[in-house]
This record gives sequence, C-alpha cells and structure tokens, in this order.
Amino acid sequence: MSKWTIVSTPAIRRCSRVVLFLGGMGVATGVWIASGPLPAEWFAKKEPALTSKRDTYPTGFAELARSVKPAVIAVLAHAVEVEGASRPHGSPEVQKPRFAASQGSGFFITADGYAVTNNHVVKGSASVEVRTDEGGIYRARVIGTDPVSDLAVIKVDGRDDFAHVTFADSPPHVGDWIIAVGNPFGLGGTVTAGIVSARGRDVEKDSYEDLLQIDAPVNRGNSGGPTFDIAGNVIGVNTIILSPTGGSIGIAFAIPSDRAKLVVEQLKEKGAVTRGWLGIQFQSVLREIADSLELPDSWGILIADVQAGGPAASAGLAVGDLVSSINGAAIKDAHDFSRKLDAAPPDSTIVLGVRKGGQQKSIAVTVGRSPVEHDIPPPPTTKYDEEDRPPLGLKLHPKGQPNGAEEHGVMVVGIEPGGLAATRGIEAGDVILDVADQPVEAPDDVYKLARDAKEAGKRSILMRIKSGDTAKFVALPIG
Repeated sequence: MSKWTIVSTPAIRRCSRVVLFLGGMGVATGVWIASGPLPAEWFAKKEPALTSKRDTYPTGFAELARSVKPAVIAVLAHAVEVEGASRPHGSPEVQKPRFAASQGSGFFITADGYAVTNNHVVKGSASVEVRTDEGGIYRARVIGTDPVSDLAVIKVDGRDDFAHVTFADSPPHVGDWIIAVGNPFGLGGTVTAGIVSARGRDVEKDSYEDLLQIDAPVNRGNSGGPTFDIAGNVIGVNTIILSPTGGSIGIAFAIPSDRAKLVVEQLKEKGAVTRGWLGIQFQSVLREIADSLELPDSWGILIADVQAGGPAASAGLAVGDLVSSINGAAIKDAHDFSRKLDAAPPDSTIVLGVRKGGQQKSIAVTVGRSPVEHDIPPPPTTKYDEEDRPPLGLKLHPKGQPNGAEEHGVMVVGIEPGGLAATRGIEAGDVILDVADQPVEAPDDVYKLARDAKEAGKRSILMRIKSGDTAKFVALPIG
C-alpha cells in the first residue's frame, strides 16, 4: 500500500467525498470531506499571494547558472610540513617532508582577480592554484585570512577581465530559492539548488555563528564557494556541513553576505581584520527573560559579565544592564548586536541605549581592540627597512619573557602564506632560540644573521626553534 491512499475520487468539480489517510499504519492523519458541488469561486483565476520577484517559483536555473558559473573557481592549496623521521639513538635527526593538499571553491569579486574563499581552504598553504570555469589555471597570492569568520581573500595577477559577482545588498528570506556553485570532490562547475532553510544558526563546533542554513547539496570541496539568490547575487559563502557520513544530507551552512562583505573589504585593503571589543559577555533577551524583568518585548541584549578595565567597565556598564540600541539603531538580539559592533572600528565612540536600574540612559563607550587578536603588540621599528630584510616569510617580535630555562629568543607572531617559512613547519607562537649557532634576542639578530649567511653564499640557515615544550632544528632557505 502506498503511503498516501485516496479513497473515493469522483470528478473534482462535483465530488461527494474525498478522504486521505496514511496507509500501512491504518491511522488517519488528515480527513477532508466535501459534499455537493464545489463553489464556483474556487476555480476563478486569482492573483498569487506572493508577487515579489524573490517569491516567484522558478521553472529552472539554467539561465542563472550560465550567468554566474564563469565567476566561480576551484581552489587547490598545497602545504609542506617537515617532520622528524625515526632514527637510531645518537644519530642526527633526518627531517622528511610531508605534503598536504586541500581543495575548495571560491569566486571572483573584481575583474582584476580578487577572489573569496574559506580560511580553512588556504590556511598554511605554500601556494594556491585556481582553476576557472573556462579551464584556465592560475597561481594566486593569499592577500589575507581571517580564522574568526573562516574567510580569506586571494588574488590572481595579470588579467583585468575576469568574470565576477557581487554580494547581495539585503539578506534572503527563509524559503527563498538559491543555488550553490562549487568544486565538490574536485568536480568543478557543479550547480545544486535548494532554498534558505533558516537564518542566524549557531554551530557550536569551531564557534561558527550567525550562519545561513541551506538545503542545496553541499559536499567536500564546496567550501569557500558561493550561494546565489535567483538574481545572481551572492547571499552566502559556503563554509561547513552537518553530516554523520561526511556527505550532504541537506544541511549546509554559509556565511551571510552582510558579514562576509565587512570582512572581505578589510582583508582586501589591509590583509587582516580589526574587530571592536567592549569587554562584555552578553546574551539575547529571550521571552522568559523579558517576562521576568517585566519588559514589554524581548528585544535587545542583557549584559552577563563585564571585564574589569575594559571599555564597557570604564564607561560604567554593569552586569544586568539591558542594551537596546547602538547609535540610535535598535538591537534585535545578540546576533544583531555582534554585527553592529563589528561595524564599529576600534577607537571609535558608540552610544548605547541602556536600561540601567529601571531607567533608560544613553552611555558613550570608546570601542577597544579585541585582546584575542591584539594581545601581541606590533613589532618595533628596526634599523632594517622592510625591503632590506631577507624574505624569510616570518613576522617576528621580541619574546618579552623567559621561555622555560631559555632566557633569550625571538617570538614568531606570523607566517607569510606562500613564503619560505610556510614550507618548514614553523608556526605562530614558536620561539627562535639560535640562528647559525648564535643565540638571538631581537628580530634584528635574526635578519642580520640571515643576511650575513646569504652574503656568504649560503642557500639556507639553521635555526633552533622551540615549539611548545619541544626544541628542533629547522633549515630555512634564505634565497
């Protein structure tokens, strides 16, 4: 028996009875009974209830796919890690390379080759290769990455006529038709269709927040690819899927365009993202919270903790304060507050509408810089100009504090994607102890010793590096 069984099916125009029930279980789940002729107005032509373009039921996506596919690229990232090989006791350690590659998707946002992808696609890569829909293969530079949002900007040089797409100006509605285009399992130019299933999703794993949920099939290799609305605008950047099998089960998540635009603009212009920080923990005002506080509605955020010495504490904000607006714009919930705060640059002043002790007040707060991203101060100016430094691919800073028994050393605070150090297993947080058997205490020491070695005709220089509790030697190319 089929799942749905129709019992009694006379002509629709004059039906005496139509009954639907769920077969197999013998339990009726829905019954509709009509006796006599159906009203004539039921068959009159009516205007659809939803008349906007976004709600039009599409007959197909062929034209849309043809228009956006040329801007979508496959991204292939290559990384080389050096690990110690097993060796007999007392013999020198032999380092062997371990090659790793990842593939994902991306899309051009300018005619001169700027493209967007995921941070996790290009993270730690020594080189990035892109393949266009027309079959072209190009080398791309990593302009900037942002682990917090999982976004990255890359650049292909040498052309100014790439097909490109733009971000949507407004967020989609739940139920809107969308298509996803990408490179799943290396099958470039793949188009899948679905709808926006939900907005504002938080996925606890890896702290992904405020995502679009879509049901268009998305698989491994789709990461970094675009999700389009039916007008051909990018409404999201595909980032993760929820799946017990590793394949699509119709639950995928994309970074919404309004958040992506803010991050991409900063990465494109500065290579990094600077976020505002107030030093508070906050939560949405749910209905039950609003009821307990005798509030008329459940808009705004409630401050749950205030960090001593932070911008919020200095401005007089306290636990239990209710924030309802930023610069006069109403706050809907915690997601809305985070978005508005991200748009406020550090050192700017914002005015918060705050309900404190039953009274409504306006409190000005100077936005700080996130200590998570800025806990290491910028390197001091050195006597070597940037162009005179050997291109080691490292960003260095004085260690500033003892590292176990070692009193000297230089801290690695950044690795240049595609640089020489990116292929040697060096990571941010490592400490360079010795270079060419000489202890180093400042970045200038490292640059000078590398420069001397290069002038002496050497192609690499030996560094002793401490990573966590482990010390190791690394041969770093110097030109």
